[in-house]
Amino acid sequence: MPMNRVNYAAMSDRELRQYFLRHRQDKQALRAYLDRLADRPLHIITTVEYPEFEVKIEAAVMAQMQEENKNGETTI
Repeated sequence: MPMNRVNYAAMSDRELRQYFLRHRQDKQALRAYLDRLADRPLHIITTVEYPEFEVKIEAAVMAQMQEENKNGETTI
């Protein structure tokens, strides 16, 4: 099996995500992308006990979709 010479570290998050979506068999690309996500601090949107839990979740999903559309990204 040939050695993979793709430099994932040189790619932006968007580039790495797009690369993996085009090369789904490249498990190293998936691992690099997942490692990046895991290294980020968690952003807690709400808790189950919050009275308007569903409203907060819907707002967060809509904000994420708008951000991705603004950046020309495709939601998975």
